Amino acid sequence: MEYIRVNSIEDPLFSKLHNLMKEVFPPEEVLEFDLWKEPLEDPGIRVFVAVQEDEVVGVTEYRYYPDWNIAMTDFTIVGKPGLSLGRFLATKRMEDLQSLAVEQGVELFGMFAEIYDPYRKTDHDFGGVKTMDPYVRREVLSHLGYRKLDLDYVHPSWENDGQAVEGLDLCFMPTDENTAELPAALIADFLTTYYSVLENKPEKWLSMIEALKRKETVALLPL
Repeated sequence: MEYIRVNSIEDPLFSKLHNLMKEVFPPEEVLEFDLWKEPLEDPGIRVFVAVQEDEVVGVTEYRYYPDWNIAMTDFTIVGKPGLSLGRFLATKRMEDLQSLAVEQGVELFGMFAEIYDPYRKTDHDFGGVKTMDPYVRREVLSHLGYRKLDLDYVHPSWENDGQAVEGLDLCFMPTDENTAELPAALIADFLTTYYSVLENKPEKWLSMIEALKRKETVALLPL
């Protein structure tokens, strides 16, 4: 199994990973093919594929923010069962992130992720790929150490139509398991930066950001 970075839409591997995304994720979660050009060329956005026998069988995209010493998992796709892909991708991703943190002279503080809550919203089949079932993914991420932030979370649709996407939790995996809360300003600043590429922000999202700005901290709860 190879762990290969993709940084151009001209890379043949990108077509394969984009097709895999469309097979697995709902439409509002998939950025159009041509709109990937700039993100892939951004050195802060890291897209890696798991390749076996010239086939893209897994994908992960994540970012490291040196100013905050945090990361964000954009998505992880396990395309086939029985290959230990989840562990392979999680291990390789953490090795890469820790090396980026070491370059800053620190240990990674932690990593954000948006996680579907299937107990609230049950209409995601994720292309029928059982390893991507929201119940399974939620438990796996819990085992990895993710905890949900104590807020009513929405995010802007990646279709950039101004709609709010609900049914998810914003979660955080702290490197120090004793971390019980995060500064609300950190969350607000991070989300504002992360979604700056989308012009059409839903009112629910804007209200959520304003509410965060009025808080000091946000608790980390069991997932």
